[in-house]
Amino acid sequence: MTSTIIRHTVLGFAMVLAVLGAAPEAQAKGCIKGAIVGGVAGHMAGHGVMGAVAGCAVGRHQANKQDKQTTTR
Repeated sequence: MTSTIIRHTVLGFAMVLAVLGAAPEAQAKGCIKGAIVGGVAGHMAGHGVMGAVAGCAVGRHQANKQDKQTTTR
């Protein structure tokens, strides 16, 4: 039981690192923080990888929204 949880956690972090490594730096704005928060929340619900991916998407959306607000001011 514990080894399965650890294995899934390590696999989730490895997948997040692979995604972040493949993304250009400019595209990763907001993604890293969102992926970490989403991965932790998803891990608590039993879906760490899906949480990290969703967190990355939400983080990117929030970063784009914030950038748009600062450029219009």
